[in-house]
Amino acid sequence: MDKQKYLLLNESIRQNAIAAIRNTPLDLKSPKEVIIQEPKRSLPQNNKMWPLLNDIAEQVYWHGVKYSKEDWKDLITDLVAENNKQERRQAPGITGGYVRFGHRTSQMRKSEMVEIIEAAYWFGTEHNVKFGAIAQREVEWANRWGNTPCDKGKAA
Repeated sequence: MDKQKYLLLNESIRQNAIAAIRNTPLDLKSPKEVIIQEPKRSLPQNNKMWPLLNDIAEQVYWHGVKYSKEDWKDLITDLVAENNKQERRQAPGITGGYVRFGHRTSQMRKSEMVEIIEAAYWFGTEHNVKFGAIAQREVEWANRWGNTPCDKGKAA
C-alpha cells in the first residue's frame, strides 16, 4: 500500500480521508498506522530563520566567543526546548566534558519553527542586533501579511 496523506483543509478532504480509512483492510499481522499531526516546518519558515541567525552570528559575542549561525541554531533551539520543558539530551564527551545534542529543525512542526524564529528575533533584539535587509524583510513580511502564525505582532 502506498502512503496516503491528506491535508485537512475542508470537509470534502476530511470525508476522503475517512473513506480511505474505512476502505483499508484490517490486518492483524501487518496493521496500518493512522497519524494526525500538524505539518512539518515549511521552506519559507526555514528561509526566515537563517538570516536572523546569520545576523546574530555576525554581531554577538557570547561569553567572549563568536559562534557560527549553525552554533546559534543549536543555542536558540536549546533555549526554546528549555522554555517548553522539553527533553534536552546530552552525553559525556569522548575526551571529557559534555556534549549537548542539538534539535533538528527539519523535523520540527510549523508551530515549533514559529517559536524558534520568534526566539531568534527576541534574542537578537535583546542583544542589540541590527538585523540586515534580508532578515528585516522576512520579519516585516510576516508581520504585514501573516503568512505564518504570529503571536501579538511578533514575526513568525
